[in-house]
Amino acid sequence: MNEDEDDFEFERRFFCRDLPRELLGESRPTLIVQSYYVHEDNFALRVRLQGQVDPVVPMTARTDALHTLLEEGDHFEAASMTAKGPSVGGTRYEAERAIDPGIALELVLRGGIPIVKNRYGVWLDEDWWNLDVFGDGNAPLVVAEVERTGPVTDLTIPDFCATEITDDPRFSNDGLANRPFGDWSADFDQELKTEGPRFLTNFDGNRES
Repeated sequence: MNEDEDDFEFERRFFCRDLPRELLGESRPTLIVQSYYVHEDNFALRVRLQGQVDPVVPMTARTDALHTLLEEGDHFEAASMTAKGPSVGGTRYEAERAIDPGIALELVLRGGIPIVKNRYGVWLDEDWWNLDVFGDGNAPLVVAEVERTGPVTDLTIPDFCATEITDDPRFSNDGLANRPFGDWSADFDQELKTEGPRFLTNFDGNRES
């Protein structure tokens, strides 16, 4: 069977601190609740629901994913099921197919490990960036990511990106479902202080914003 060339994503991801609040104010976020049914060795099977909610659901450690799903179920107008492979150098196999939101909701309620987040989108220089603000056990994590149709080279990295996590499986969404950021955030803070920031250099150079 030939693999569909569209079933690959090319992205780079960054751990963020002090995200400028004006960026979050430029657009209303998309509320995402997704559940992982396979999450081992960076292989994953995910069911996702998403939609825009008014007022915006705040992302805190008290923002329970399943409670949010039940409370905001009528606002989820899109859903998908996705199979993912390991990330290697910013490239990951990702086969995503749309499914009925009602079916997706019932699947998430019946199994898997859920996470919840608000996803903001903003243009920075020539790239569209997704800014994910996590709730529940992953609060107060913020991850910025940029995706292109090919390898993400010659990227202008915003100054709010503290370090790169593109190939760090701890920060993949399936990794966060299995081991929430809140369980190891203090260890990561110490790691970042000791080792300093890290940015991949095999993408034809990086540019600072």
